Amino acid sequence: MAASCQGRRDAAGFALLEMLVALVVLSLIAGGLSQGLRFGLQVWGRAATLIEAGDMLDAVDRTLRHMVAQMHPGQLGQPAPMIGEAARLGFVSTLPGLPPRRVEAVLLVDAQRRLVLRWRPYLNAQRLRPPDFVDTELLREVAEFTLAYWQPDGGWSPRWNSPDLPALIRIRLQPAGGRWPDIVVAPGLDRP
Repeated sequence: MAASCQGRRDAAGFALLEMLVALVVLSLIAGGLSQGLRFGLQVWGRAATLIEAGDMLDAVDRTLRHMVAQMHPGQLGQPAPMIGEAARLGFVSTLPGLPPRRVEAVLLVDAQRRLVLRWRPYLNAQRLRPPDFVDTELLREVAEFTLAYWQPDGGWSPRWNSPDLPALIRIRLQPAGGRWPDIVVAPGLDRP
């Protein structure tokens, strides 16, 4: 009888040890799964941020290309209504969308490092009191924004002082923490 009690005590002790080992292994597995889940959620969030940033840059790229390609070339005897500087571009073009809307626009980076399209409706006639400009934010946190103008006989220039449109306009736009290829467009190319 004493041997039988001893066997029961050993079996009970062994079952308790098995239970402790199983709990330790289970807690290690749960910890590993929670770390894997946390890592997966971080990767998912980062991918969503990158996709959103890519979509935003694509929309800015398409808008800028459209507006430069639709740039007003001027009329017979009148120069193109364009002022080209290294960090600012003033021009007349059409906003993307339907119906097409001719606007007087200025493209610049403001003090908050935002790429801004400043625009107002454009009319050929002089007004006594022109409407105020509307600022439309195209992109936030811009690290670099420079413009250059191509002259076939002189190469790239940081300013444009000619009465005609340049052959090409290069927009170098670098968002903070990223890199974006230069946007090079022939102004006035898509004029009807």
